[in-house]
Amino acid sequence: MALNLILGDCKDKLKCLPDCSVDLIFTSPPYADQRKTTYGGISTDKYVEWFLPISKELLRVLKPTGTFVLNIKEKVVESERSTYVMELIIEMRKQGWLWTEEFIWHKKNSFPGKWSNRFRDAWERLLQFNKTKQFNMYQDAVRVPVGTWAKSRLKNLSEIDKIRDGAKNGSGFGKNVSNWIGRETVYPTNVLHLATECHNKNHSAAFPDELPEWFVKLFTEEGDTVLDPFLGSGTTAYVANKMGRNAIGIEVLEEYFDIAKTRIETSLLTLFEPQIQYE
Repeated sequence: MALNLILGDCKDKLKCLPDCSVDLIFTSPPYADQRKTTYGGISTDKYVEWFLPISKELLRVLKPTGTFVLNIKEKVVESERSTYVMELIIEMRKQGWLWTEEFIWHKKNSFPGKWSNRFRDAWERLLQFNKTKQFNMYQDAVRVPVGTWAKSRLKNLSEIDKIRDGAKNGSGFGKNVSNWIGRETVYPTNVLHLATECHNKNHSAAFPDELPEWFVKLFTEEGDTVLDPFLGSGTTAYVANKMGRNAIGIEVLEEYFDIAKTRIETSLLTLFEPQIQYE
């Protein structure tokens, strides 16, 4: 599988990628006013203006059947949650994106703390955007065990469990519990329970391998192309290539580019001989 690591600003480097050439974009850009010592920090009132030229290029390079997953989270400004993420969603929809779904990453081992008016932050958003309503999604690839509830609930079914009972809230989404007899796996929820990155990747905001891995499984097949325009320590590119996908990673800081390069070379070369290209 091909792996292309590109040093430079994604605003410029994305323009070199062909139209409709990427199956999945998975990335976590610098959050507003954070990582100032590394990425300079973009203020909340300038964030949407800064990001829209990037998302415009991402819209161009993504296939009509592809998906864009954006890991981002609001910050607190003067004791109030900022609205910059919501503003970004609205402007991206105007740009042509469909805001299809929102996943939550529950950080099982979030760092303890004490604040006067709030509790510790233990989750982050993963926003799913698409170009069209018909996109590739391989749900069976992320099935999970049905759970212990099935043993007791399905053992002695009531008559109401055997019919499609109307939902009590009038939504029309009733359920036939007997449909789950004999099933060992089911589709997961849109909440991912993953620990934060515990290994030192020499990056201030590295996420665990399991995070991009789950979305690579869900939205791509072997041979597809995965792009991370904010490569950082190289997690997305490393995971995608290890899973048999072509990967493209763009990083503006040479320090992190070198870290990603070394990490990917060291890790992947123990598994196979990837076709690595540097720009």
